[in-house]
Amino acid sequence: MNSTTDNRQGGFTLLEVMVALLIIAIALTSVAEVMGAMLDNATTLRERTYASWIAQNKIVELRSSGATPEPGRSTGDVEYAGTDWEWEAVISETGIEGLLRIDVSVSYLESDANIRTVTGFVGEPVLPGQSNRIWIAGSTGGSDDRGVTN
Repeated sequence: MNSTTDNRQGGFTLLEVMVALLIIAIALTSVAEVMGAMLDNATTLRERTYASWIAQNKIVELRSSGATPEPGRSTGDVEYAGTDWEWEAVISETGIEGLLRIDVSVSYLESDANIRTVTGFVGEPVLPGQSNRIWIAGSTGGSDDRGVTN
């Protein structure tokens, strides 16, 4: 063998190293984009969950007040989980006597972007046990308010 013709040493050429670095850079960029999207989704889910809890709390407050609310619109703000939120409750008739619909929308304070709207219903307060009177009357063996006999 001639030593002048076989002087190559093993290793990577500059071109091979550059191609490998390019592949790694593309892969890391893709991973960073996916991680960013996951963080955005987690933040959005947290915001929606908090807004849903705030709206549900407002509906429970209206239900537990002991009085039937008047149809109309009301607003307010609340500090929850270290953030200032704004809610708007719209109370409307349902077409069923004594039953009202409540739509509570929640957004960040002084923001027009609605994060979550929760709908609930509230009825006129009745004496305890009165809402089940049809079932109680039906279990005695007589006829109930509908004329059904047991």
